[in-house]
Amino acid sequence: MKVAVVGATGLVGTKMLQVLDERNFPVTELIPVASAKSIGKEITFKGKQYKIVSAEDAIKQKPDVAIFSAGGSTSLEQAPLFADAGITVIDNSSAWRMDPTKKLVVPEVNADVLTAEDKIIANPNCSTIQMVVALKPLHDRYKIKRVVVSTYQSVTGTGVKAVDQLFNERNGVDGPKVYPYTIDLNVIPQIDVFTENGYTKEEMKMILETKKIMGDDSIAVTATTVRIPVMGGHSESVNIEFAHEYDLSEVREVLANAPGVVVVDDIANLKYPMPLDAHDKDEVFVGRLRRDETQPNTLNCWIVSDNLRKGAATNAVQIAEYLASKNLIGQSVAV
Repeated sequence: MKVAVVGATGLVGTKMLQVLDERNFPVTELIPVASAKSIGKEITFKGKQYKIVSAEDAIKQKPDVAIFSAGGSTSLEQAPLFADAGITVIDNSSAWRMDPTKKLVVPEVNADVLTAEDKIIANPNCSTIQMVVALKPLHDRYKIKRVVVSTYQSVTGTGVKAVDQLFNERNGVDGPKVYPYTIDLNVIPQIDVFTENGYTKEEMKMILETKKIMGDDSIAVTATTVRIPVMGGHSESVNIEFAHEYDLSEVREVLANAPGVVVVDDIANLKYPMPLDAHDKDEVFVGRLRRDETQPNTLNCWIVSDNLRKGAATNAVQIAEYLASKNLIGQSVAV
């Protein structure tokens, strides 16, 4: 299958290439696309050299699928050009997520909404993805009424310049800053810009995207999203109120049997999910499972996942795998 990766030189784009390689996606030809300053440079994929090309040149080569991770403005401008040429686009930016004509997909949750007619498919926000992977099996069993989530998000979610800022500060080096404040030895309770209601855009993404992916507007969600000086993954403290009573041991069993979830919940041996352990893994790790003793039918848990992998690259590649397995892209290639 001919695969274009748009934004191939960025933090997520590089991870896309790694995940395509590791998961043995049937790439017969890779078409790396990046900004004007990178055109003509070469990248290596599976031992072969590929020249970076422009979006226009990539479209002429008619890839089966184009995986975008080049920011919202690039996606708004270029994704329709690929789609109009009959190329299926999987977009990692926020550009198309809340467009009512576009599907917002986490394969473990709602891959079945996809059809061959979907030419621009949105990859959700990183913090939303990991949460809904854990919420879906619980919603199916107990029906979720309300979710209260606070996030502890890795600097890698901002990009390579944020990683540079963190390590420059740690090493006492003056350098450019992408955050309005020092991030090392600090916590910044703002991710993205503030909106009129006092929430940040990241918080509103979690609220709105969760309802769309779960296909249930009745789920009430409130979020506080926070940047912390870590690498490796995002962590979330999640309080879930159900419509029905639950048994804690059954909750563990439901989660342990859910696709993409690993339960790490052994407090006797101090075992719980941490970004250090989630780094470079594709699963969503869930632990600290306990009853909220202040109100009925309510569960507390802790959810951790690698935001560059399941939160971005892996989810996009899994969408492509699903499309291929259902013969919705490519030459009837099953993955």
